[in-house]
Amino acid sequence: MSGIIRLVGENRAVEILGVKLVGFNAENAKKLVFTVVLVLIIVLIARGLNFFLRRVLRGSDHERLQFWSRQAVHLITAVLLILGILSTWFDDPTRLATAMGLVSAGLAFALQKVVTAIAGYFVILRGRTFNVGDRITMGGVRGDVIGLGFMQTTIMEMGQPPPVQSAEPAMWVQSRQYTGRIVTVSNDKIFDQPVYNYTRDFPYLWEEISLPISYRADRDRAETILLQAAAHHTVAIAQLSEEALREMQRRYFVKPSEMEPKVYYRMTDNWLELTVRFIVEDHGIRRVKDAMSREILPALEKGGIGIASATFEIVGLPPLRFHDDPAAKLSNSATGQNNAAN
Repeated sequence: MSGIIRLVGENRAVEILGVKLVGFNAENAKKLVFTVVLVLIIVLIARGLNFFLRRVLRGSDHERLQFWSRQAVHLITAVLLILGILSTWFDDPTRLATAMGLVSAGLAFALQKVVTAIAGYFVILRGRTFNVGDRITMGGVRGDVIGLGFMQTTIMEMGQPPPVQSAEPAMWVQSRQYTGRIVTVSNDKIFDQPVYNYTRDFPYLWEEISLPISYRADRDRAETILLQAAAHHTVAIAQLSEEALREMQRRYFVKPSEMEPKVYYRMTDNWLELTVRFIVEDHGIRRVKDAMSREILPALEKGGIGIASATFEIVGLPPLRFHDDPAAKLSNSATGQNNAAN
């Protein structure tokens, strides 16, 4: 065996069957073994920390703390691995500077998207773009953020309301509820596309329910029904949203807005459209609108108010003329007699 593999020269380079292998020597072998051991130790420590944090921070009350603790562990692990490997293999600062220059040039040319995605990751961490659990629209995907990695953000997709049902990608759920699809979006999207956040600073949305009634219907009664239903289901939310809005006004240049439900009129060719505007939480919008609709319909029936539909008036109908043809009568009579004889 010693004749097949030998260490030769001052650098004790590896020689196999008389062929000297460039770059393989006893020192590099030690560095390789040390690197493997170092990586295993750091990875095991990171997994142990994650397991400990999961046990300590169990429950829905610590979801955000769990998320940020995992991110901290991942970052510390990555930094330790990079520093450990560089310190092991590049003990000469000159060689390290040369290698870093070559690596940087290669990354800038071949891995532009990857570098941009990693940069987006750090922007997301230090900025106020979004957090885990936030409901966002990013890269054309609507949903809740359930994970954040160095290059991708993981989103639990939700459906789209009817006004934007035709938007891409196509949806079969006609509301802001989960579709069941988990979508990954590159972090570099935050640099060239807007990110819509439903939750971060103001976890409330203004919603509307429109009701078309005829011009002869009792519009005052219909308005009262809409306002009562909205107040019944959103009064507590309106009180909470006022505090959140005041906090947002303190931090940003935001004008005051009405939190109480309000009904707006819009006249059309066929009906009077009453739209009640109210504020709801970013989650559970469909449940609130369903409860309001179930309360509004019986109240409308009790008040004798019907839902209007499109009506059409036919004008300019030409007169209808009937011609009496004796020849046709004789032909029909003869046909009837033949059938009777048969």
